[in-house]
Amino acid sequence: MKKSHPIRRVVLATAATVSGVVLLLSLKPATDPAGAAAAPQAGASAQGGAAAAGSGTVTGSAVQTQYGPVQVRLTVSNGKVTQAETVQAPKGGRSDQITADAVPKLNQAAVAAQSAEIDAVSGATYTSAGYKQSLQSALDQVKASGGSAGGGAAQAGTFTGAVAQTQYGPVQVRVTVSGGKITKAETVQAPKGGRSDQITADAVPKLNQAAMAAGSADIDAVSGATYTSAGYKQSLQSALDQAKAGGGSAEAGSGAGAGSGSGAAQASTVTGAVAQTQYGPVQVRITVSGGKITKAEAVQAPKGGRSDQITSDSVPKLNQAAVAAGSADIDAVSGATYTSAGYKQSLQSALDQAGG
Repeated sequence: MKKSHPIRRVVLATAATVSGVVLLLSLKPATDPAGAAAAPQAGASAQGGAAAAGSGTVTGSAVQTQYGPVQVRLTVSNGKVTQAETVQAPKGGRSDQITADAVPKLNQAAVAAQSAEIDAVSGATYTSAGYKQSLQSALDQVKASGGSAGGGAAQAGTFTGAVAQTQYGPVQVRVTVSGGKITKAETVQAPKGGRSDQITADAVPKLNQAAMAAGSADIDAVSGATYTSAGYKQSLQSALDQAKAGGGSAEAGSGAGAGSGSGAAQASTVTGAVAQTQYGPVQVRITVSGGKITKAEAVQAPKGGRSDQITSDSVPKLNQAAVAAGSADIDAVSGATYTSAGYKQSLQSALDQAGG
């Protein structure tokens, strides 16, 4: 038998290789179209899921503690809390260290629990209690909007922002929204007394005008009113968070303090903003069903000394009056003028959120 020539072996090997490559190339088009079709389908599914999910931010009420205010803001996605952060927390002296240690733990616990049922951080009892209360207020707003927060355009209505504490006093903003725009902005509370009176009189009209012009909380501070401006923007953002969450109340033009809306309120529990009074904070929580207040309770009320007796006498009467009236248009309890005023203010804030 003759031996194969080396050149012949090379030619045969090359031919085999080329044949193999041609065969692979001929098979490739059969698999590519399926892969190409699968990619758009996966993308469409992801986009559809994102569109269906409610998302955004909502800010809880500012809660006064023995060492300073605590306020929580939540980011919600697909009906779940994905981020918790503190807008306000006790500061100064020993509080700085306590806050730095406690707040991250509380934020993490809130996301993990998806509720306000979280444990207090050891050594930060007051901050933990305030955090949980503000967290519950934010969650109430999320529930009132059907599990979303700030995911869409601002709803028509009147919304009262949370109280923002500043170095010179509380600031609180109420906005009226119509057609997705701020048609009216006003201050419910602003620093007062001494030099603050002049600063407030000069700054607040400018801030109100700026809020309407910008349609957001992204406004410039008024010169000479840094603290008031910062508090205004914070409370304004809180009000806008409520508007985006869909907790619509009275239609624009029906009156910010009317206490009645054009649409029925959703069945929910809503916590009003903290109202500061001469004798202590007042805060109201209401349960609304079928567009009516079915339950009203005071989350905070003045306490200590003579205030204990006044509170125990007046609060049950105010709660009963709120349910009976279905609005914040209730009479003050005799001998409890300041508590009554604070109660009505916080009640109106809750009604603004609930839609009544």
